[in-house]
Amino acid sequence: MSDTSAILRLKKLKQLLIIEREEDYYQYKEQFLKASIENRRKNGVTWYPIKINSEELGYADLLQLEVERTTHIDFAHQFGSGKNITLFSNQNNNQTFEINGTIKASQKNKLKILIHSDELPDWCYEGKLGINIQFDDNSYNEMQKALDEVIKADNNRVAELREILEGNAAFTFNKIDETIIVPQLNLSQNRAIRKTLAANEVSVIHGPPGTGKTTTLVNAIRICLQAESQVLVCAPTNTAVDLLTEKLLELGITVLRLGHPARISEDLIKSSVDGQLQQHKNFHEIKNLRKNAEEYFKMAGKYKRVFGKEDAQQRTAFYTEAKNCLREARLLEDYIIDDLFNNVQVICCTPVASTNRALNKKRFNTLFFDEASQALEPMVWIPLLKCKRLVLSGDHFQLPPVVKNLQAQKEGLGETLLDRCIKFENAVSLLNKQYRMNSPIMTFSNSYFYNNELQADDTVKDSVLADVDDESFFNKPIEFIDTAGCSFDEAQNPETLSSYNTGEGNLVFKHLTQLLNWYTQLNYTTAIDIGVISPYKEQVNWLKENRTEHEFPSEKISEFRIKTIDGFQGEECDIIYISLVRSNTEQQIGFLSDIRRMNVAITRAKKKLVIIGDSATIGNHPFYKSFIDYCEKNNYYRSAWEFSE
Repeated sequence: MSDTSAILRLKKLKQLLIIEREEDYYQYKEQFLKASIENRRKNGVTWYPIKINSEELGYADLLQLEVERTTHIDFAHQFGSGKNITLFSNQNNNQTFEINGTIKASQKNKLKILIHSDELPDWCYEGKLGINIQFDDNSYNEMQKALDEVIKADNNRVAELREILEGNAAFTFNKIDETIIVPQLNLSQNRAIRKTLAANEVSVIHGPPGTGKTTTLVNAIRICLQAESQVLVCAPTNTAVDLLTEKLLELGITVLRLGHPARISEDLIKSSVDGQLQQHKNFHEIKNLRKNAEEYFKMAGKYKRVFGKEDAQQRTAFYTEAKNCLREARLLEDYIIDDLFNNVQVICCTPVASTNRALNKKRFNTLFFDEASQALEPMVWIPLLKCKRLVLSGDHFQLPPVVKNLQAQKEGLGETLLDRCIKFENAVSLLNKQYRMNSPIMTFSNSYFYNNELQADDTVKDSVLADVDDESFFNKPIEFIDTAGCSFDEAQNPETLSSYNTGEGNLVFKHLTQLLNWYTQLNYTTAIDIGVISPYKEQVNWLKENRTEHEFPSEKISEFRIKTIDGFQGEECDIIYISLVRSNTEQQIGFLSDIRRMNVAITRAKKKLVIIGDSATIGNHPFYKSFIDYCEKNNYYRSAWEFSE
């Protein structure tokens, strides 16, 4: 492939990104136009009603409000720092007024927002107020800018990396240092670290479920820091970035967790920019300057509705003093932040957060990018533009990136850099020992996805719920419960278009009740953690809403989580239930055809896996046919008719 064809592929990728952005915006509009306000609240994209707790002059002389929702306070929400919002008012005459703003800080039930004006319009004091999330172009804009940089790169490191990642030039390695050994890691993990450190351009750590991928990666970072003063570490989600930060801190590495505190785990807030800023010895000076600015702003506010010449001059004077105080505070803050960025060992963030202005001129030798299977290629290029070499970590048989447009997916937007690099075998290190699942749970995934290259560690390979002589299904590591012929038909929420299946949901709770009764009768004192997974959000909502109708022995349950597959990424439980939902005469399986997601679901279980589904609907798909055959061969198959009353 020539240099021209490499650039042509990236230009096509840029066009596909535009198509995806348009699809995303279309779905956003549909969500707001068709969904009731009640469903928007449930989906976490609307707060209504809200009250304004305070207003003051904020950053860049914009009005800063603190707002609080007064109802539906237990609903999860998608309001986060940096997101654009619309403040709206529903008047008695059904008129709607709107003004735009940006979230500065987010809590469970309170937000600080910057309004794009220096004062609130009068309608904000009349009628009920609410806020909606606006469509956010930021990530698309940053990906487009990154692709532009890669396309135009010439005779520099970015151009070299472009050609290497395109397959136009070979990956090169220094001599591998066989003396590098981390005693607590296994052979494949140590080999992966040695190859990573020897790579000049690209290295891939392929970590299937339960193989200690993150542990391997953070140890590679630790050893890399013996030769490099600072590295950049990224992951596509804030949850993954938090996990990396936590593991790095445990190794005694200094970390700056870049991103707003609203999106950072409370346990890690001290590692954030704001957290470290507040611990700085000069922070009290910034605090005093801001307090003075606030006082001047309040004094100016007293003249808000007075229009005399002298009053207007006085108001201007107070505003000027407030701005001067804020300017001094920002200068001092910038000085401290610059110092933080220069002296920390690891800067840890999402790709978009790496565009922070404090990183504009910084360059790194190495970018470590975790959970690379979930990141679109342009997303990886955002931080890679600042780096000389790339270490990808992930599993291309687990969660892929979300691509909403079918054309964009089909034409290549869903192909990640990890997908491309995994083909270069000399750059890939497979972690082959897993520490999560017993052998029967591991075996199907190992055979279907990993060429039987995985081994279950001795500590888990024979793990069971109860070590008793019991031939019942409850003591088997896997159960596939077939609902074929039971009339457990799927349904669809007309507003969210997500599917659910009440028959399957009831069967989950019935089976769990029986299993826990069995476990209790064995007089085991160890509590077990339970996870219930469904690919469909509507089924997850139904399960959460109906869980309270069932009484389970709480002393036997250490944790009980109900989530979508994406929500369970990186997690594990002793027992996992999976409700597949789809049951129809047309054998339409929709979302279930994404077998990478299903691989994630079935590999969350440590000791027992229970899958409930309709073989008549899913059985023609090669993946599900293979799984059902595996269950029948090993006596893990049973019919839902066994549970009929």
